[in-house]
Amino acid sequence: MHVDPVSQARRLAHDRFPDALSVILAGSTAAGRAKPGSDLDIAVLIGDGGETGRETVRFEGRVAELFFHTRAGLAELFAADVAARRAVMQSMYATGLVLVDTDGEAGRARALAEADLRQGPPALDQQTVETKRYGLTDALDDLADADDRLERLAVAGFVLGSAADLLFDHHRAWSGGGKWLPRRLVEADARRGAALLEGHLSLCESGDPSLMTGAASEVLDLVGGPLREGYRRTWRGVIESVAASA
Repeated sequence: MHVDPVSQARRLAHDRFPDALSVILAGSTAAGRAKPGSDLDIAVLIGDGGETGRETVRFEGRVAELFFHTRAGLAELFAADVAARRAVMQSMYATGLVLVDTDGEAGRARALAEADLRQGPPALDQQTVETKRYGLTDALDDLADADDRLERLAVAGFVLGSAADLLFDHHRAWSGGGKWLPRRLVEADARRGAALLEGHLSLCESGDPSLMTGAASEVLDLVGGPLREGYRRTWRGVIESVAASA
């Protein structure tokens, strides 16, 4: 028997948060791409006396991720997502389906989310970019020298992530993890993003690193080129590890 996930989300929100100021259903369900096993991603704005948090529950047989927050808590979450360069919560509010909107609360939160998304993430500082360039350069050297297929696969994952970070920053585009990495890579740069993904796929399937090396090298050239000699960091309590083997 088919159960409408949007109706489920409404019932869950009413059951758990009857006094919610706003409720947003996000993710694949809101976009109409839900599968039978898809979970419910629900953002709930509650009164100022409540708590901000996250909880995973099962409701009527379906897993649901509940993101609940006060106005102040939502502002903190937005700020944290900007700092992390991912804007996860902003995307939920900007693209989700409004289930509850008390006195325009959902609309105001959506406007703030859309403003963040339009502005984009802050640029990485020069030292961080250099560290990422050095790490990617080193990993590409390792990829060329790797004889062990398992090591090659591990290094390839590092190359994909590092090149993606640099490409996102070059375009001041929001990054993503998991299934959102390929989606946002192609959004940020359709040609170079697709080349990175296809190169990674080719290496995983055939073991041949040439396509991936070419795609990652193009990203490096875009942001200043390979960096080996001349890279230097002084100990200040923390030095970010950039070696793929670290």
